[in-house]
Amino acid sequence: MRVIGLMSGTSFDAIEAAAADLTLDGDSLLLRPLGHLSVLYPDDVRDLIAATLPPAVTTTRAVCALDTGIGQAFAAAATRALRELCDGTADLVASHGQTMHHWVEDGRVRGTLQLGQPAWIAEATGLPVVSDLRSRDVAAGGQGAPLVAMTDALLLSALPGTPAALNLGGIANVTVLAPGAEPLAFDTGPANALLDAAVRHFTGGAAAYDEDGRRAAAGRVSPELLRVLLDDAYYRRPAPKTTGKERFHLPYLLRALDAVTAPAADDVLATLTLLTAVTVADACRAHGVTELVVSGGGTRNPVLMRMIAEELPGVTLRRSDDLGLPADAKEALAFAVLGFLTAHGLPGALPSGTGAHRATLLGSITPGMSPLRLPAPATRPPRLLRVMGGLGAASTAGAMWSEGDRVSPDRPGDAARDRPDRPGAAPARRTLAEGHATARSNGQVSRPAHNGPPRDLR
Repeated sequence: MRVIGLMSGTSFDAIEAAAADLTLDGDSLLLRPLGHLSVLYPDDVRDLIAATLPPAVTTTRAVCALDTGIGQAFAAAATRALRELCDGTADLVASHGQTMHHWVEDGRVRGTLQLGQPAWIAEATGLPVVSDLRSRDVAAGGQGAPLVAMTDALLLSALPGTPAALNLGGIANVTVLAPGAEPLAFDTGPANALLDAAVRHFTGGAAAYDEDGRRAAAGRVSPELLRVLLDDAYYRRPAPKTTGKERFHLPYLLRALDAVTAPAADDVLATLTLLTAVTVADACRAHGVTELVVSGGGTRNPVLMRMIAEELPGVTLRRSDDLGLPADAKEALAFAVLGFLTAHGLPGALPSGTGAHRATLLGSITPGMSPLRLPAPATRPPRLLRVMGGLGAASTAGAMWSEGDRVSPDRPGDAARDRPDRPGAAPARRTLAEGHATARSNGQVSRPAHNGPPRDLR
C-alpha cells in the first residue's frame, strides 16, 4: 500500500509530507521511503494559527477559518506529494492536522483538537484520508500522544541495550524500549516551543527561531533562570504524560523572567537551550537509555545537539537517518504507518506509551472519489519495522558534531564537567529536595529528580 503521511507539529513552521510503500511480511512491517517535502503555510494561515494558539482567546469563526485554511494547505501539500513523490499513484493519505489545543487537567487528557478538514484533502487528491488520529486513544483513557511511539518501538526493536527515540519539535518526546519491558513514551518538556517564542518576542517577530543556535551560542546560561524553569512540577510527574503549548508559551516564559534578574536576550536563549538538553537527559538517565536516535527540527540546531550529547556522556547518539528514516520526515512517515495500520484493522497506539486502557484503532476515514475499499484485516500486528535501504554506522555521543563547531569557553556548548554553574557538574545525582537546598545555599542550579519512577509501564 502506498501511503502519504502529512504532519505539522507544535512549531507550525511547515507541513511535512512523506510517502512510502508499506507491506506486511509476517511479523515485519516493510517500509520503503519514496521521498519527502516541506511546504510552508500561507502567511495568513500561519498568522492565524499563531494568533489562535493558547493562551489566546479566540472565536468559533476563527476556528472554522483555521479548519478550512489548514485543510486547504494540507490538501496542497498532499497534491504535491502525490505528483512529485508518488508519480501520481497512491492508495491512502494519513493526515495529522495541526494541533490547536491539547486539554490536560491534573495530568489527565480531557480532549485534543487537531484542525485541518480532511474533506479538502480527499477532494484534491481523490484518495481516502485517515485523520483525527489522537481522539480515540484519549477516549480510551490515554494521553493521545506520543503517537510516534508505535513506529519508534518497531524501529528500535532491532537495536541492542536500552535504545530510545527522541523527537525534537516544539515539544520533545521520547520512546524508550528496555529489554523485556513494554515500550514507554512521553513528552519530556519543551524542545523549540519556548526558544521560538523567545526569539519572536526579542526580535519583535522579525525572526521565528534561533538559526543554527547562533544566539544561544553567543549567550551565557543564567543559573537563576534555569533553576526557576526546572522547578516546574511537570518534570516530576511520572510517565506516561504529555504537554504542549497550552503550558509552555510566551506568558509562561515571561513569568519566569519576572522572577529573576533579567538576563540579556542571548542569555535567555542559551538558558532555554540548556533547559531542553537537561530535561531530555534527565528523562533518558531515569530509564537507563544506552542509545538515542534523534529526529525533528531540533536536530538542525547544533548547539542544542551538542548540549544533549554533553549531558549524556557514554550514550550513543545518532540521527534517525542512520536507520533509514530522514530526521525531518520521521513524524510524517510515522503517521503514514498509523494510517496503514488503521486501514488494515490494527491498533496504532501503545497503551504503555499513552496510558490508555487498551490498544485502539485510530482515526476516522474520509472516502476519496471512489467507493471506499479497505484491505482485509491483518491477522496479527507487526513486531519489527524494516526500512528498505542500507543502515548507516552509529555515532558516539558528540561525534555527530565536529570539534570545529564547539563554542567558546563559558558558553552553552562546553562540557558539563567544565561548568560548575551548570547542571551536570555534580559528580552524583541529587534528589529534588537536596538539589534545591543546595541551590539556596550556594546559588548553583538544581535539577528535578527525574520523570517519575525508573520503570512505570502501565
